[in-house]
Amino acid sequence: MSLQEQLEEAVKKSKQLTKRPSNDVLLKLYSFYKQATQGDVSGKRPGMFDMVKRAKYDAWTKLKGTDKDAAAQKYIDLIDQLQAKES
Repeated sequence: MSLQEQLEEAVKKSKQLTKRPSNDVLLKLYSFYKQATQGDVSGKRPGMFDMVKRAKYDAWTKLKGTDKDAAAQKYIDLIDQLQAKES
């Protein structure tokens, strides 16, 4: 299975988690996915009154320069860890 197929499978698995991950873990998942699918962050940082979008932007910014494949693998690994905790 290709890395892209593994990523798509991990996205499906993420929707089947029975326990909602913490906000920190959700931000990690978001940033890994965005880096894996779109590369480095682009656009302007959201204003201070849009805290959710700003947190997402900041999390994604921390991955600047990370290879898309590496980010995809980190997403897959994190989903696998979350699933293992539920077992």
